[in-house]
Amino acid sequence: MAGPWADDSREAADHYTTKIGGLPDWPFPRESLPPDLLKCLKCGGHLCLVAQVYAPVSTGSLKIEERFLLIFGCIMPGCGTSPDSWRAFRVQRLDDVREVSESTPVKTLPSNTTPSISDSKASWFDGFDDDDDDDEDMDLEALGRALLEAGTSLNSVSKKECRNKRSGTVQNYLPSTPGTRLVDKESPVAPCFYMYTQEHKPANAVVSLSSNYSSLSIKEKQNADGGDDDSDKETWAPEAYEYDAALNADRTYLKFKKQLDANPEQCFRYSYGGKALVATQEVADVSGCKLCCGSRFYEMQLMPTVIYFLQEAADDQLRHALENWDWLTLLVYTCAKSCSNSNSCVVVNGWIVAEESVVLQSENTKVISQLSQFQ
Repeated sequence: MAGPWADDSREAADHYTTKIGGLPDWPFPRESLPPDLLKCLKCGGHLCLVAQVYAPVSTGSLKIEERFLLIFGCIMPGCGTSPDSWRAFRVQRLDDVREVSESTPVKTLPSNTTPSISDSKASWFDGFDDDDDDDEDMDLEALGRALLEAGTSLNSVSKKECRNKRSGTVQNYLPSTPGTRLVDKESPVAPCFYMYTQEHKPANAVVSLSSNYSSLSIKEKQNADGGDDDSDKETWAPEAYEYDAALNADRTYLKFKKQLDANPEQCFRYSYGGKALVATQEVADVSGCKLCCGSRFYEMQLMPTVIYFLQEAADDQLRHALENWDWLTLLVYTCAKSCSNSNSCVVVNGWIVAEESVVLQSENTKVISQLSQFQ
């Protein structure tokens, strides 16, 4: 949901901040990114930040705390409805990915800490202390295996750091902090406002759309049959026409519209691995992850309310440019494993920047989908 507006659209925050518009809060200097990373794939212009969403992952098999999503769009004429003009990136720390398995229990770290090699070694020895307080009864064979694993882990990390230094993909910059970010004068900036989350509560008391329309038509028909004057009969014909038209309407869009009406200020929906609220039945095929070749699944989507809020706060020039954004929803699909293959993506100061998939749905989506079947 929409929260307070920023005093300055260019004001700096941090990557834990969830917001609409403004400038991205990279945890490293923006200058260390490839120059073409934030360019429109259609016109080559600079992209505008649309949303920044802090998105940690905590599932039964994966825990990532340092993770956020960035969604960019192009404001140039003719680019607003092109899928190539919208790009989404997943940014996360390389050393913050912790896989949890049943066979290998892992101690849960506090939410404000980042796992390190020293922490891992301490947890191994803490585990031995928990099993038995008597050092003399310690399983020496198990201790030897633990020490061997510790040495192997240190060796692998050292080799990884050496490979990164040789490849030149890792830039040794200090993380940027609020107030130290250089002013970005090239990228267009949309009005910035901050977000607060609200858990979605489905309306269980609301029946299906077809039932609503059916009960409404029966009630209207009873009123029309019970009246003797001609005015009641005249009003029944248009109601019957609207009912017939509703039955022939796209039920997928009606469901989408019902959610919009129930949550008129909702700017985006988030459900990691959940189900998207699509506006049309025709959903473009989502390609697999380019890093691990695994599958992608739904994580979040922007709602058209975003466009309304941005247009209301923009100046005349930017408002005219934002009129090119004519879509019903933007769906973001991310790697189901939230992988961090540093050999196939941008790596900066221990952070990866992986591009994910964006699916744009507009009122013309159905027409475009039908035309593509004949090409």
